[in-house]
Amino acid sequence: MDDLVLQKIAISGPTLASMIQRLSSSPADVDGLLFGHVTYIAPSTLPDDSAQTPPDSQLVATISSFLSFPSLLSFYDSLGRVDSSSLTPHLDHKSIIGWFSSRRKTPLRPSVREFSVSRSLSSIPNLSLPVQDANFNSHFSPSIFLLFTTPIQDQFVQTNQYRAFQFQSAKLRFNPVSIDIVNIGPAFRGHYGSFSPNSALPFLNCELRSLTAMNEDRTEEKLTGMKQAAKDQSELDMCTEGMQIGRLSRLIGPEAVNYTAGLEDLYQKMLSKIESLARLVETSSAKVLEQESHNRKLRYKVARSTGVE
Repeated sequence: MDDLVLQKIAISGPTLASMIQRLSSSPADVDGLLFGHVTYIAPSTLPDDSAQTPPDSQLVATISSFLSFPSLLSFYDSLGRVDSSSLTPHLDHKSIIGWFSSRRKTPLRPSVREFSVSRSLSSIPNLSLPVQDANFNSHFSPSIFLLFTTPIQDQFVQTNQYRAFQFQSAKLRFNPVSIDIVNIGPAFRGHYGSFSPNSALPFLNCELRSLTAMNEDRTEEKLTGMKQAAKDQSELDMCTEGMQIGRLSRLIGPEAVNYTAGLEDLYQKMLSKIESLARLVETSSAKVLEQESHNRKLRYKVARSTGVE
């Protein structure tokens, strides 16, 4: 029986960006599994002439999530033979539609080992998934392969190259397939009914041992918070004249009755400070008015002297 031929592969922009970020942050080459579904999607462009027959539906594989392993040879051996028992823990309500490989400074074409892994993965019968919206009972084997590489020559800007293939087990060859980055817009209306992104969050290194830019920002924020707390404490000490925070906390609650005298004394001191501040503002305002009047007289004298000349 001939293999089902894909017209294209769909993946959301955030999922693809998450994959590239995970692969770029890895210290070595990595690979992993691709999850999703395969469905027939009617094209969004319909002919205006009713006499023309509408175009046939396209078989599209949608990549909804992925799983990367910390090292190579995680679900296959050195000869490229897939261990089906190692895939069972990762099949929690997900369907494997293929796998991916990432390597640096290599040509953008599959290797012999990747050919063996794709052939072994697509030949496992219990991994075949049913095709959605199909007029007949058909199944799709996990034959998708995504290859990520970087340019052989060093680049000033970090560049990531990727290409999608479908392994055809009947002809024992890779068939290049175009990739659609699914975004919002009328051109992607056909994907709305079948696309459900559920990609995991990208890998983030949470160790605080090494001094990174994120740790520097957190340290700076912590120091800023400590400085602000010290400033607030200093201002509070100036207002309360030696009354500590611990004593102020006892002024609230059932013990407040025992500290009524202290609270009244603190209130009287605050009122006296407010009164002194009000007098200081009144004096300053009077001096400002006096200075403005003096400046007005000076301007008047200068204007008169200029007019006489």
